[in-house]
Amino acid sequence: MKITIFGATGRVGNEFLRRALEDGHNVTALVRIPSKLAFHENLTIYAGNIRKAEDVKEAIKDADAVFSAIGTDKTTTLTDAIPLIIEAMNHHEVKRIITIGTAGILQSRTNPEVYRFQSTESKRRLTFAAEEHAKVYEQLADTKLEWTIVCPTYLPQGEATGEWRAERNFLPDNSVEISVGDTALFAFNELLEPQYVATRVGIAY
Repeated sequence: MKITIFGATGRVGNEFLRRALEDGHNVTALVRIPSKLAFHENLTIYAGNIRKAEDVKEAIKDADAVFSAIGTDKTTTLTDAIPLIIEAMNHHEVKRIITIGTAGILQSRTNPEVYRFQSTESKRRLTFAAEEHAKVYEQLADTKLEWTIVCPTYLPQGEATGEWRAERNFLPDNSVEISVGDTALFAFNELLEPQYVATRVGIAY
């Protein structure tokens, strides 16, 4: 499979990249600083800007699927990039995209009419990141793409165990955390064997 990755130098993105390469897939990664990624014979490193339509379009042109782990980092990079990714996927007729979101954009159990970050379930006082991810969800939901948004709860460093709980549109009850390794593994498995197309999926231990 040919996979285009955005956010390949981040925690989850880099772990997803490692898994994809170890599994024998061909990967194109669009990054600002190519030196942050190690050479691999199946990796094409494209130096560019995810806020530039032509760079995004070039990175996606030969892809079978797209994976995005773009962070927010107190900027609008994520919401600037997603419309360009959607446009490029439609242009190249690429259907499948998996993105990493946040548990804040899942529905609240106490008030299912709102997102978790808008309810008392969320312990975060700052909502900028969740608001950005919510915009991504709303944009993807308005497309005909085969999208999945993986929504982990608290995300510490850690190796993959292959064990987790997952639920469509909600965070599993009594969730505390899930590791970077398992989040990347869940997303990778979802790419290979889709189970949550056109939905958000909450994951936790």
